[in-house]
Amino acid sequence: MSDIADGSLAYEGVKRIGWAERSMPVLRQIRERFAEERPLEGLKIAACMHVTTETAGLIRTLQAGGASVALAASNPLSTQDDTAAALVHEYGAEVFARAGTDREGYYAHIHQALETGPDLVLDDGCDLVNTLHTDRTDLLGTVKAGCEQTTTGVIRLHQMAREGALRFPMVAVNDTDTKHMFDNRYGTGQSTLDGIVRATNTLLAGKTVVIAGFGYCGRGLAERARGLGSRVVVTEIDPVKALDAALQGFAVRPMAEAAVEGDVFITVTGNRDVVNGDHLAVMKDGAILANSGHFDVEIDVRALHDMAVEVHHGIRPQADEYVLADGRRLILLAEGRLVNLAAAEGHPAAVMDMSFADQALTCAWLATSHSVLPPAVHDVPKEIDTEVARLKLASMSISIDLLTPDQEDYLHSWRIGS
Repeated sequence: MSDIADGSLAYEGVKRIGWAERSMPVLRQIRERFAEERPLEGLKIAACMHVTTETAGLIRTLQAGGASVALAASNPLSTQDDTAAALVHEYGAEVFARAGTDREGYYAHIHQALETGPDLVLDDGCDLVNTLHTDRTDLLGTVKAGCEQTTTGVIRLHQMAREGALRFPMVAVNDTDTKHMFDNRYGTGQSTLDGIVRATNTLLAGKTVVIAGFGYCGRGLAERARGLGSRVVVTEIDPVKALDAALQGFAVRPMAEAAVEGDVFITVTGNRDVVNGDHLAVMKDGAILANSGHFDVEIDVRALHDMAVEVHHGIRPQADEYVLADGRRLILLAEGRLVNLAAAEGHPAAVMDMSFADQALTCAWLATSHSVLPPAVHDVPKEIDTEVARLKLASMSISIDLLTPDQEDYLHSWRIGS
């Protein structure tokens, strides 16, 4: 039995899902293939993902392949209640998600999705897999394998594997080129700034934007913020990434220095307390705090609460104002959660088309290959990544060169000299 907010929203959800799927031609092609081949016939899939129109496209594709799907939300602030209603009442999925539910409700929904006894699991942040390995170990014997689609989740899975705790194979879909190179860089880059602008209506031109982390997400953000006229400062702990940022022309500072000069702060690291109380104590009046890392731990929201003498909730949608003892005001967006999903609509569908195509094809591969994979974190097979890129190019009417036989021979022979 699903748990959603309002089933009467299904019609609106169907319209919005249809709009998103216009920009997801790769996933549509895979759905047509799945409907014929039925590679997931009879399998139960439990997913913990953002309940959005784009995710609905993936769920429908898995169903076309023969799977039954139970979906829980990976972030209550990103849940679209109309999408949830459409998935339940129009498309026959089980959904456990309500926009704005509390922590207790969030984990209750994960447990409900797991009660279906899944063969495969799809995770976005590792909370579902973590729950399986802590609170629902009774279900571990039935789970064959799974996929993880975000950096934070992959980090947690690798730690589980190192400690020998991981009990079934997990595929790091996040680490495929067609996911992290495009989803993280172009999707996060655009949607994060979209969320900040929607929440604040601030002019980014002329502002100093501090970006914590220069992975694919941070790079995308830095490129787009610069394109909008911002002065970009990058903070990093990785010398190689810091050097990359510097050689791309971005200022690189420790956060302690950047905190003094920033107007807008965006965290995309996957770690905690990246912006801490010491940093908050020296920020400008009116500084904006936003997070696009997975969890609400990158900005120390508890320290911000403790420092504030007044809190004005909802001064704008998804914007809360914290007034400090000296009169300075700091603006926290989306409660420190994912600003691109809470204050905007997440990645554009055209980007999620590739990420969810990777997910769908990987699920089909796992359906037949799980038995030969040890309990570890595995890469997506290269041929899946290449196939998704090929289908995306074709959908954009872009052709590329092919190797000639002589070129193939040259690349595969060590006997040919220069």
